[in-house]
Amino acid sequence: MRKQLIAGNWKMNKVLSEAATFMIALQAKHWPEDREVLICPPFTSLHALSKELEGSKIFLGAQNMHFKENGAFTGEVSADMLLDLGCSYVILGHSERRQVFGEDDTLIHNKVKTALKKGITPILCVGETSEERRAGDTKQIVKMQVLHGLEEVHDIEDLVIAYEPVWAIGTGENATPQQAEEVHAYIRSLIYGKYSKRVADKLRILYGGSVNPANVKELMAQEDIDGVLVGGSSLDAEKFSKLIMHDVSENSFSTENQ
Repeated sequence: MRKQLIAGNWKMNKVLSEAATFMIALQAKHWPEDREVLICPPFTSLHALSKELEGSKIFLGAQNMHFKENGAFTGEVSADMLLDLGCSYVILGHSERRQVFGEDDTLIHNKVKTALKKGITPILCVGETSEERRAGDTKQIVKMQVLHGLEEVHDIEDLVIAYEPVWAIGTGENATPQQAEEVHAYIRSLIYGKYSKRVADKLRILYGGSVNPANVKELMAQEDIDGVLVGGSSLDAEKFSKLIMHDVSENSFSTENQ
């Protein structure tokens, strides 16, 4: 059975003091053992949060990284630097990196290979724009992004894929659970075809795109959705806690001081 992954992508939000306050509140919460919780803060908070999370059940991840080990790459961060900070995960190919910063499939592919080589779990993000969906090209775009991202990658035991339709990110518009499940099942079929049924059955596929406490339960009820990659709703500790719980009664949601 695939373990759920509830991941928060803070993007360019929270100074260090805000990050510390959030983490204190989140660590006071308890949730079932069948799910992992991941926080991906800005680079500026990674060092402090890595210390805060020592011995914690919360995983730490980064929002991006360069594919080279070192060199003259001003403003970039390497896999070794992230490992040194205790990062277990790194988000790669997020739509904002693709759309705003012009990252293409080849660059993202190189980052995925480096992350796997170095032992950081990459979260490979894929998804179509509104224009591509209206044109009926969703599966074609997703297939290209998945297969190109995993080209010449033979071992994906520690890989995670996140389906994030670009038209649903930060817009308040969300794919229906059925729309999301259709693409998730398609992605799993691609992995089945490229690798094996065993690998496909093990692979975790997350959904991202205006996920909130009101829609997360129905999304997570879908067979091929193994977790969520959350933006705005991960910035509030109470709201993010509800996302983590999603299918558990609020009466069983406890804090250490109760």
